[in-house]
Amino acid sequence: MISALNGTISALRAFVTKLGVTADNIANVNTDGFKRNRAILHADHNGGVRVEIKRDDSPGFRYDVIENNKKVDKETSNVDLTEEIPNLMVTKRAYQANLKSLEAQDEMLGSLLDTVG
Repeated sequence: MISALNGTISALRAFVTKLGVTADNIANVNTDGFKRNRAILHADHNGGVRVEIKRDDSPGFRYDVIENNKKVDKETSNVDLTEEIPNLMVTKRAYQANLKSLEAQDEMLGSLLDTVG
């Protein structure tokens, strides 16, 4: 029972990290040259969840501007809101599901302790 709690808590922490990465991507959608990050979740050997954060170095849209009478090549961020928003919703639901699981485990553990005591 306790190991199940640890796995659920590990998953909750992983989803918080993933939400933070997505929030950072969304906050920088209009920052020229920003490269988005991806939070990739992996099952840990002890039943938990491990997060790997990888930078996506794919190019953004390139455009030219005139600065100080010189043509300057610029690049937009490579963040795509049509990807980020659905990922955000899926991560939010997964977090909520793990939170419900934690609540159920807590209730079962409480009932078990009530019967023993």
